[in-house]
Amino acid sequence: MKLGIGSYAYAWSIGVPGYPPPSQPLNALGLVRRAAERGVHLVQIADNLPLDALSSADLMALVNEAQRLGVAIEVGTRGIQPNHLRRYLEIAQRCGSSILRVVVDTRDHHPEPAEVIAVLRRMLPEFKRAKVTLAIENHDRFKVRTLVDIIYSLDSPYVGICLDTVNSFGALEDPRRVVAELGPHVVNLHIKDFRVRRLDHNMGFMVEGTPAGQGMLDLPELLHQLQGRSFNAILELWPAPEADADATAAKEDAWVVASLPVLRQYIPD
Repeated sequence: MKLGIGSYAYAWSIGVPGYPPPSQPLNALGLVRRAAERGVHLVQIADNLPLDALSSADLMALVNEAQRLGVAIEVGTRGIQPNHLRRYLEIAQRCGSSILRVVVDTRDHHPEPAEVIAVLRRMLPEFKRAKVTLAIENHDRFKVRTLVDIIYSLDSPYVGICLDTVNSFGALEDPRRVVAELGPHVVNLHIKDFRVRRLDHNMGFMVEGTPAGQGMLDLPELLHQLQGRSFNAILELWPAPEADADATAAKEDAWVVASLPVLRQYIPD
């Protein structure tokens, strides 16, 4: 297991659609350099920094800079259309990524489980040849039982779960149940600490992010439950925005800095 920083640890610094961007948005090259500055030797570059938007030369420059700095790259994307997955499988190979983390849904395509199984079953021989494991994230639409059924139906060592510690709240599922059921299939872990608090008017609750170690996530217990699995642990964050985009980006980086010493108590980097 290695500790990494995900592009969703710096979502505001990269730019969130519908919100003003920071004055100097972070790109993939900047993320790799930021990780190196923080002493972290792994990044996961996901769909908020789409690597298929880079030219071949820019992708090679990214890979070369990561190698120079001693930072490994994991690749992530969104969507399961075969040609899209083939493109990202090629990118994963060029980046030396042993996994491809995938969010099944896109803005305009929300496949049912049968379609997910049919599409991925056809693709798995290509992943096997490339020796790249498909890591399906528990994003929020599918309940864990559905995700487990998908994994069992595909029945391949080249497909597993990217377990996010918060996402399944969107499917009204207890994190403890999520870990218990998805844990045996985990090939990648997104560590995202959180707090659930009652709103000031008492009518409802809010789920909000915190730096690692400052919320309700029991990290030692989580890792204990997942022991025996082979995966990397990727820091992600959910900071609420400040009034100014640059202040939000600074807050985000401060949360990364605060999170790393906590995570390093349990996860080598």
